[in-house]
Amino acid sequence: MRSKLRIRFYLLLMVTAFCLIPLQLFVHSQNPTSQPLVYYIPVEQTVERGLEAFMKRSIGAALEEGAEHIVLEIDTPGGAVDAAGNIARLLRETDIPITAYVTKDAISAGAYIALNADQIVMAPGALMGSAGVIDSAGNAAEEKMQSYWIAEMEESAKLNGRDPLYARAMADNSVDLPEYNAEEGRFLTLTSGDALDVGYADALASNRGELLEFLQIENAFEKDMEVSFAEQVARFVTHPVVIPILLSIGSLGLVLELYSPGFGVPGIMGLSALLLFFFGHLFAGFAGWESVILFAAGVILILIEIFVPGFGIFGILGIGSIIGSMILASYSTVNILVSLLIAVVITTIVSILIFKYFGYRGPMKKIVFTGATTTEEGYITNVTRKELVGQIGKSITPLRPSGMVLFGSDRLDVISEGGYIEQGKNVEVVYTSGSRIVVREIKEKLQREE
Repeated sequence: MRSKLRIRFYLLLMVTAFCLIPLQLFVHSQNPTSQPLVYYIPVEQTVERGLEAFMKRSIGAALEEGAEHIVLEIDTPGGAVDAAGNIARLLRETDIPITAYVTKDAISAGAYIALNADQIVMAPGALMGSAGVIDSAGNAAEEKMQSYWIAEMEESAKLNGRDPLYARAMADNSVDLPEYNAEEGRFLTLTSGDALDVGYADALASNRGELLEFLQIENAFEKDMEVSFAEQVARFVTHPVVIPILLSIGSLGLVLELYSPGFGVPGIMGLSALLLFFFGHLFAGFAGWESVILFAAGVILILIEIFVPGFGIFGILGIGSIIGSMILASYSTVNILVSLLIAVVITTIVSILIFKYFGYRGPMKKIVFTGATTTEEGYITNVTRKELVGQIGKSITPLRPSGMVLFGSDRLDVISEGGYIEQGKNVEVVYTSGSRIVVREIKEKLQREE
């Protein structure tokens, strides 16, 4: 028995060893120790907080694998100032040499990121500059922000001994540089040749081979850092323009779901939009699970308020929890509050239009009472005695204008049509509605009968 166990044990060890050998060969082939490792990190599309999270992961991976050099392949139209500032800080704190390789355009925040690299190499025909700060409406930012940004551009240029004048001209259109097509009133944008002339480009390189030749790195093992699908989604949904759209779709979808019977397309769209919002911010590292838990608690509290009314307390707590969860998940309190305001306005307008023209349907019937009790459906509060109309009776009390009249053997409370009627007068029923019986005195008719 023991010998069989030993044989099985040795067989297990051999199988494990044979499985590990290919894995080790694969790892060594991915990062051979005999070759210098060069990491290529793409800096593309809009600079936002999703790109910042990707840069953190990429530089962290380069450090773990012992990369000798990091190359940022830049082609971006710019983006958010705060994200660019965090990326620049990340580059400054990294010990590995970093080269900014401008393959096409390094505009605005892209130029700022390039200036924070150890050296800049540009492809022929590439552009760098035009870094004026604008707000979300496309207008020039306030003077305070412009002053900060200009100072940042100048300091970044000084990091590696570049003339800060050109960095200032990229962000300040009052600088007059007509020789570079940046006369007063225009931001400076350097071509690859101009950048080489003013010392903002250390070299020109048409491809990676020429770049590595300039960097004097021979027999390099090159590794491309790729943006994963999840990171692409995160970058998209954390964009400042996309956030209010997602929140509007989310709130509208849930409101329309209350209007339509069953759980269908509106509800799925609303939940998907909100899940995308939290997924993107979670993956980008801006949110923690506490924000998701707080959001779920808010939804539960609102449902409790809908189906078990609590004088508005649960509803207020639920709305507060949802808003708090989104603020916790967001990287900018101002941005998320503006996005929420936009979503609330859009949802309110659309909801009013829907309820006005289509009424209340689906689960909304449980929330808003729209029913009515009618006599046609058998609901009767007071019987309307229509058979009394035209009958004649005698007042047994004065009518002032209400009183009592005797109809045969029935004593009924009535109301006079024309005012005071004395006791003992003959009256005729002219109208009935529920318990209301209206009578009129009939002197002339009785006289003719007599």
